[in-house]
Amino acid sequence: MSAPDLLKAWYAERWQEMAMNGKKETYERIKARYNAKPNGADLLFLCRACYGGVVRFRKADGYMSTPCGVHDPISPIAFNKRVDEWHRRVKDTQIKLADYREVMGEASAGDLVYCDPPYAYSQTILYGAQSFRLGDLWETIADCKKRGVFVALSIDGTKRSGDLFCDLEVPDGLFAREVMVHCGRSMLRRFQLPGRTLETEQVSDRLLLTY
Repeated sequence: MSAPDLLKAWYAERWQEMAMNGKKETYERIKARYNAKPNGADLLFLCRACYGGVVRFRKADGYMSTPCGVHDPISPIAFNKRVDEWHRRVKDTQIKLADYREVMGEASAGDLVYCDPPYAYSQTILYGAQSFRLGDLWETIADCKKRGVFVALSIDGTKRSGDLFCDLEVPDGLFAREVMVHCGRSMLRRFQLPGRTLETEQVSDRLLLTY
């Protein structure tokens, strides 16, 4: 984040447009403009205003399809505070767009790698990750482990308030520990069952650790 003031200006301009012209109308106008000519300024606002904060792109042509969210996007004042905080946190951090196998191959003994892959029981629906193969990730993690790299991985645990256990074929001996992490109500079910309170749709993730 090398230009925090520019991010703030981009967001404030679009938020003011929304305040004057209405949320849904402004959202659809900005989305149409982005789809006609993709750009960071419009995508920034769309990420804050889209439904559930989940940005979806059509695989065929990159068209952003996520509808407007039910929530009100945060104010520029609140947004600016987050920008300032993240600017501080990611200072001197290198952000790289690359295949996970390439990045994990660069890790050295003593490094920590955190993996958050598409979840087998739901995220292919949300994120179009049908080409991802969990078996390839297991092999990459095993290679890291041999080199002394520590790996932590989040993956499916339980759904439907514990009634469904997501039984994945995790290689024996690959991980040393497993911790269940309660995540609240299912994000996917919020998309599928809008307006419901979802008390019976609590989910937990598994945190798998090689150390």
